[in-house]
Amino acid sequence: MKFIDEYRDPLAARKLAQAIRRTATRPWTIMEVCGGQTHTIVKSGLQDLLPPEVTLVHGPGCPVCVTPLDLIDSAVAIASRPGVIFCSFGDMLRVPGSSKSLFEAKAGGADVRIVYSPLDAVTLARANPGRQVVFFAVGFETTAPANAMAVWQAAREGIENFSVLVAHVLVPPAIEAILGAPDCRVHAFLAAGHVCTVMGFAEYEPVARRYRVPIVVTGFEPVDLLEGIHMALLQLESGRAEVENQYSRAVRREGNRPAQQRIVEVFEVGPRTWRGIGEIPASGLRLREPYRRFDALARFPVAQGQVEESGECLAGLVLRGLKKPQECPAFAVRCTPERPLGAPMVSSEGACAAYYLYGRHRQ
Repeated sequence: MKFIDEYRDPLAARKLAQAIRRTATRPWTIMEVCGGQTHTIVKSGLQDLLPPEVTLVHGPGCPVCVTPLDLIDSAVAIASRPGVIFCSFGDMLRVPGSSKSLFEAKAGGADVRIVYSPLDAVTLARANPGRQVVFFAVGFETTAPANAMAVWQAAREGIENFSVLVAHVLVPPAIEAILGAPDCRVHAFLAAGHVCTVMGFAEYEPVARRYRVPIVVTGFEPVDLLEGIHMALLQLESGRAEVENQYSRAVRREGNRPAQQRIVEVFEVGPRTWRGIGEIPASGLRLREPYRRFDALARFPVAQGQVEESGECLAGLVLRGLKKPQECPAFAVRCTPERPLGAPMVSSEGACAAYYLYGRHRQ
């Protein structure tokens, strides 16, 4: 299949692995930002192809994983209200809040539904005018255009029983937060190709210059990732720090301008709290004033306060690339997909789930 089979070719992967071994002359740590890339790396055993000089660490690129605990609690509180249909992508249902998850709220009688598009939630609102329909708008820049379109469509049709619980986060501020931390050990980044399909990669260029760190926009197949690692190593070994685009079959520097325009029309940038990391300035999206009436938190005020994460869960350290999942004492013992202590064990993009699913905990 075009653009799939050739990027899973074992011979091409072995050649790139050999090139990586020839290139790396000293220790380097590279972080892949996206959880989808993490799953490919672990599932395909790419770490086993790399020389000891190259260490891969896993970043905060799972939007489900970084959605803060208090926002999960707000989602549960809203979903539990009479007359509410709460819609979400499936990953969010099992993410633990401080007392329960959306899945447990559904088991207790809340009308929580899995949808495959935010426009499905708009359709539900249109068909149920006597009920309030809330969509959990979670994601990086990748899902922002569709969520913006859902709000725009509801406003255009005058569907006033639709609202969104916004949990959008942005990748470049997260990279800067990691690079600015005193315990940062990352030398280069593999940027998420799907985010850059929407946003382009020009916004990464000031980050690469400011912190003298290579950033390579990378796809999601094994050959994509190995080529991205090799490109990053060539920069590191030669002392360069630039933004390069491995994923040229899908990404352009300017990105998708119509999608960006829809995001900017509906959303504005603001601070956002990241689970396991804390607040990062200008790292999230919120509804602009003309669309503020579609904000679920304004429509359904809920008590919000500081809530504590599980003391056993090391998700924050995993999301910052300071720990690998199997280094957590609770991993695969007291924390499993059936009984998770933290979100990275739940999400289909979570690093802990990848290590558990593909058996890395056995090593």
